[in-house]
Amino acid sequence: MAEPPLLALAGIRYHLGDQTILDGVELGIAPGERLSLVGRNGAGKSTLLKILAGEPIGDGGTRFAQPGATVATLPQEPDFTGYPTVAHYVAAGLADSLGPGDYRVAALMAEVKLDGGKNPAELSGGEARRTALARALVAEPDVLLLDEPTNHLDLPTIEWLEDKLLAWKGAYVLVSHDRRFLANLSRAVLWLDRGIVRRLDRGFGEFEGWATDILEREATERHKLDRLIERETEWAGKSIRARRTRNEGRLRALGELRKQRRQQIGPTGRATIEVGSAEQSGALAITARNISKHFGDRTIVENFSTRIFRRDRIGLIGPNGAGKTTLLRMLIGGLEPDTGSVKLGANLVPVVIDQKRIALDPDKTPWEILADRNDHLLVRGRQMHVMSYLREYLFRDEQARQPVRTLSGGERNRLLLAKALAAPSNLLVLDEPTNDLDADTLDLLQEALSDYDGTVLLVSHDRDFLDRLVTSTIALESDGTAIEYAGGYSDYVVQRGPREASSTPQQLRKDKAPVRENAPKARLGYKRERALAELPRRIEALQAEIADLQQALADPGLYRRDAESFASKTVRLADAQAEIEAAETEWLELELLREQLSS
Repeated sequence: MAEPPLLALAGIRYHLGDQTILDGVELGIAPGERLSLVGRNGAGKSTLLKILAGEPIGDGGTRFAQPGATVATLPQEPDFTGYPTVAHYVAAGLADSLGPGDYRVAALMAEVKLDGGKNPAELSGGEARRTALARALVAEPDVLLLDEPTNHLDLPTIEWLEDKLLAWKGAYVLVSHDRRFLANLSRAVLWLDRGIVRRLDRGFGEFEGWATDILEREATERHKLDRLIERETEWAGKSIRARRTRNEGRLRALGELRKQRRQQIGPTGRATIEVGSAEQSGALAITARNISKHFGDRTIVENFSTRIFRRDRIGLIGPNGAGKTTLLRMLIGGLEPDTGSVKLGANLVPVVIDQKRIALDPDKTPWEILADRNDHLLVRGRQMHVMSYLREYLFRDEQARQPVRTLSGGERNRLLLAKALAAPSNLLVLDEPTNDLDADTLDLLQEALSDYDGTVLLVSHDRDFLDRLVTSTIALESDGTAIEYAGGYSDYVVQRGPREASSTPQQLRKDKAPVRENAPKARLGYKRERALAELPRRIEALQAEIADLQQALADPGLYRRDAESFASKTVRLADAQAEIEAAETEWLELELLREQLSS
């Protein structure tokens, strides 16, 4: 016989203006259950967690909790107001706390590496998340409600949390964008979609196929209903005068069909994410040679080298504070290394998306963020109305004029992406772009970045996103060591091997040539050395010629004035672009050969 639920909701309804968020939600949480709660940004997941926790939110329905059952919540944005220290905040999670000196508080803070005496107002994003987690976990509640627990956490802490929850005795509900996290931990899925909750009693790995089947069946039923309405409407037009009385019942039935169709909410649309491409950059986007950075006595990066080519997708991983953002800034020329050099390729046009969302003023509206006081903005080289562009990112019309502070975390991140990706670029720098995004938006972002014609530098702790996207991974180890591995996160784990037996950075660099002991130093030869010297000048001349041709062809009246000149310039532009591609490739091959011979 199944155990009675610790928590249960029945008939929960909630509306925000004219939008239905929860429409008669029914669910129960039994002892020891491992549940993931999934749904679109703005679907109401955080609201549903608050109702489960006992907050009086809703327009109807009931909440039941077993007497004596304990519930703890991790909110997306914890409020530290009124707590003088981290230890005081964590201790508040205990009903029988002995204060900030309680041994349970000290033990958990040691696990998550927190300074209990620190002022919560001074915490970094990762420290604030670990503090809120410690408070939720400290009392070992019967039910844990965790809203985006992996946000701002580094990979070692995410793996620690996974181990903690795998051994957890109570029940939990997880809201997370991290597919790998959900797949590793959940045994059943709650899908909040268009106001209702469906349950899948299998792991998260089965969710996407199951959800797709449901949506396809719904689409088939809607199509059948549309066809029936069409036939009945045709009949009504032909028959209403001749058989008014006899067929009133059928007409009433047609009215009911139309009402049913109006009430039948179709699947929420998918966001449209496209990246505006600028003029193509050079084949070699970034070259870093033996760069190092120190802050006081602390070594951030020591003697790191890399070559990043056009269309490379590079992931940067490592513990919080290891120096990922510092290395990122050095690679794009925003911070000078103490030693070594960074050379940026030709025609680089970067766009940077930072993890703090400093580009978003909370008191401004999405409309103002994108277009100030204008009605149109330039998107991927063409004028577009603000509302049309916001709809591409799944914003409702009424949200365009609401302050940014009223948006959910995922909606704010979508707005930041919309602002950044409207600009043309050939180098995208993304520092934790996946926080708060739902799975569908993550898929679209990954597809857009995969199709992007430029170069991508990405700081992320999302293992699944890294595996789907990046071509190589730079791992920072907090001691100044930065090693580049071919492939994504899973490839990094395999190549790294046991940490004690890890190879040296020199052995693991993907572009390091094997050393031939006692071999005589070889040379390029006269012809190759001359080509290596002359090719940069050739490339520079071609770049100037291509720019002149593009400017001439941008004249809309050229074809009408001189069709022959237009045709010849078009042919020459294609030839020049092919020539510069060949010249850049030849230069790269010679430069790589020169470095291998000299090593």
